Amino acid sequence: MLEARSLAFEGGGSRRIQPLQLELAGGQIHVALGPNGSGKSTLLALLSGLLEPGSGEVLLRGRNLHRYSLAERARHLAVMLQSQPLDFAFPVREVIAMGGYPLDLSLPELDQRIEQLARGLDIAHLLERSYLSLSGGEAQRVQLARVLAQRGREPSVIMLDEPLTALDLKHQHQALMLLQQLAVEGHSIFIVLHDLNLAACYADHVLLMREGDLVAQGQCGEVMTAETLSALYDVRIERYESSGGQALFSSAGGR
Repeated sequence: MLEARSLAFEGGGSRRIQPLQLELAGGQIHVALGPNGSGKSTLLALLSGLLEPGSGEVLLRGRNLHRYSLAERARHLAVMLQSQPLDFAFPVREVIAMGGYPLDLSLPELDQRIEQLARGLDIAHLLERSYLSLSGGEAQRVQLARVLAQRGREPSVIMLDEPLTALDLKHQHQALMLLQQLAVEGHSIFIVLHDLNLAACYADHVLLMREGDLVAQGQCGEVMTAETLSALYDVRIERYESSGGQALFSSAGGR
C-alpha cells in the first residue's frame, strides 16, 4: 500500500535517515522501535509527506506521494503527530468530526463513525465536554479518535507517532485492540512506540532504528530477540516466556 524506495534524508542532528527500502502492507500493524533520536519520527514525517526526502521516493498505491494534492492525500493517509495543539473550547464530538472533513461522508455516516470510535476508545461519556476541560490522557484518546475518523472507506494508511504516551495501561490496550481491528479490515497501521512489550503483543511487522539507520525489519518474533534488542538499546534485555505469553525486561547496570 505504501512503499519507500531508496529513501534518505539529511536534516542535521538526529533528523537523518540512511537510504532504506520499506513496504507497509495493508492488513498489518507496523511498529517502529529504537532509542531516542534514532530517526523514528523523522521516518514517519517522510513516509507521510510532511518532509521532502533528500533522495528516493515514497509511493502510495504505486504513485509518488508528493504528486497527490493535499486533499487527495488526506483521503488515503491519516497522521497523528506527538503534539496536537488545540486551544479552542470545541465539544469533543466536533473535534472528532474534524477528522472526517476530507471524506465524502454523510452526516449519519459521520455520526456513526464518531459513536463507534468513542466506544472503542472509552470516550463516549466525553462527547459533549469541552476539549479544553480534558485531562492529558483523555485529550490523547480524542485526538486518536479524530485521526481514525479520517480513514477512508477503502483501506488506507494510518500513521501514529507515540499515540499511547499519556494513556494508562487499560486504555493503551483498548487503543491497540481497536487498531488491530482496523488492520483486519485492511488498513495499514504504522506506529512509533517505545514500549517493547506492547510492540511484542500487537505488531505484525517491526522496524528497528538506530542513528537514522534501519538496522532490522521483519516479523515481530524474528526481529524482537533479546540479543538484537540489547544491542539496539545498549542495555541488557531478557525475554521471559510462560503459558500466558512472554515479557521483555531490561536489567539494571547496562549490558
